[in-house]
Amino acid sequence: MSFTINEERSYQQPAEAVLQAAVAAVDGLQGEVTAEQPDGLQAKFNKTIHGQVLGDRTEMNMAITVADTTCRVAVEIYPIDAVGRKMMFGARKGVARKVLDWYWAHLEHRLPG
Repeated sequence: MSFTINEERSYQQPAEAVLQAAVAAVDGLQGEVTAEQPDGLQAKFNKTIHGQVLGDRTEMNMAITVADTTCRVAVEIYPIDAVGRKMMFGARKGVARKVLDWYWAHLEHRLPG
């Protein structure tokens, strides 16, 4: 069983606005952006977000691609251990899903229009 989640969503926004909203969404979830490029970012989230203990740390990789007027956001998210390695077993069920759901909500709330 893989704990990795891959999802993609499309927005009718410029890539720059989506990237700014993505960085703000990570900050809104008390995460840390560990790498940022014009076409995406990498972020880490702690075990506790807004006082809710989730049990596992998570890492997220986000890529932005632009086609015509549509901006596609692809996210890969998975649990990590205390030293930052991807967990292949022993992770709590549903943690990555919850963080990703919160991330999409924060991202979409911060998009203009």
